[in-house]
Amino acid sequence: MVVIEVRNSELMETVTQEAKRLGITGGAIVSLIGAADSFAISTMPKHDATEDVITDYCLPAEMTGTGEIVGGTVHIHAVMAVEGDRAIAGHLHRAEIRTFFARAYVISRDP
Repeated sequence: MVVIEVRNSELMETVTQEAKRLGITGGAIVSLIGAADSFAISTMPKHDATEDVITDYCLPAEMTGTGEIVGGTVHIHAVMAVEGDRAIAGHLHRAEIRTFFARAYVISRDP
């Protein structure tokens, strides 16, 4: 298992770059933990599961998630806890990590 730590950068870009640097083209992101300053999540509209509705949130959130790396592409589903004890969940497109940190725990399937 490797731990990819993200500080002062965008999470998806950093995890993708670090996985590439480490030679990980496939594997499981078994845990994602941390906090983001802003983020973008998508969900599917009820009338068409093939569409993505991406929503940007310019607010801080505690974060947890899991995902995978397939062909070098990082795919994460996350739950973002925001003020008012609310949760926003879906496919993570972007998470700006500035104030705190994030860590992705990755198990590679590559030798």
